[in-house]
Amino acid sequence: MADRVDSSASTSGRTLVVRQNYGEAFLREAKEQIERAEDGVLPQKRVFRARAHVNPLSHNNMFDYPSAGPSAYDWKKHYPEDPEGHLGPDFADVGCGFGGLSVGLAPLFPKNRIAGFEIRDKVAEYVRLRIVALRKENPGAYQNVTVVRSNTMKYLVNFFRKGQLSKMFICFPDPHFKTKNHRRRIITPALLDEYAYAIRPGGILYTITDVKELHEWMDRHSREHPFFEKMSDEELKNDAALKVVINDTEEGKKVARNKGDKFAAVFRRLPDEVVRAAWKWTWDESA
Repeated sequence: MADRVDSSASTSGRTLVVRQNYGEAFLREAKEQIERAEDGVLPQKRVFRARAHVNPLSHNNMFDYPSAGPSAYDWKKHYPEDPEGHLGPDFADVGCGFGGLSVGLAPLFPKNRIAGFEIRDKVAEYVRLRIVALRKENPGAYQNVTVVRSNTMKYLVNFFRKGQLSKMFICFPDPHFKTKNHRRRIITPALLDEYAYAIRPGGILYTITDVKELHEWMDRHSREHPFFEKMSDEELKNDAALKVVINDTEEGKKVARNKGDKFAAVFRRLPDEVVRAAWKWTWDESA
């Protein structure tokens, strides 16, 4: 095993950099996957297997930390064929895993830019190569989807302007069963404050899990947050995005194969004036 290996290989103007105690066999296979993706061949998931979960609150120096603010982040490199790519995404797939949701949304919403966020380096690299291969295999398509390796629990506001997102997706997150680890959950009152900042009024927050207790936690905290209201089944019956959330993620497919249950809940971001009137807050319009 190499102590600290830096291996780079260029593809489509991007560079794979592996800074972990990975063996030479992985580095060799990863480079082969890059070459295959450039030819339009989808990467093999087995090469990029990683631990299912990591501690999102721990310090991680294995990726570049985001810029000081969203205006300084270069989104154009993620959407090179989109004349408005510099504006960044308006869909965010938080904890995108192997990219099933992000890739599934891309052809359904060709006018929207989608960004998957993943903290695990191997998994993020798999998604990137998957997108490279899909773009090569389908000229002109999948130009509206990308992946970013980062920790949204810490750096969400470094990527998004106020009200930038029209949709945010949180699919099959780590349940963190132990009470002492509930602060690591991706839905908390503090994080919902940040989601309310990034999601525009009328925008939608989608959640799904196969763990009933976690579903109840996410549902309760989201309903209790002043900026979100739960959407009814009637409102969602023709929601194309929700169908992808339920059916197209890798975790969702695994749950279906195992004949398990899926628990989805969807919330609308309320307009500022509605929240202001309901809570009778003093409001600083200059903020």
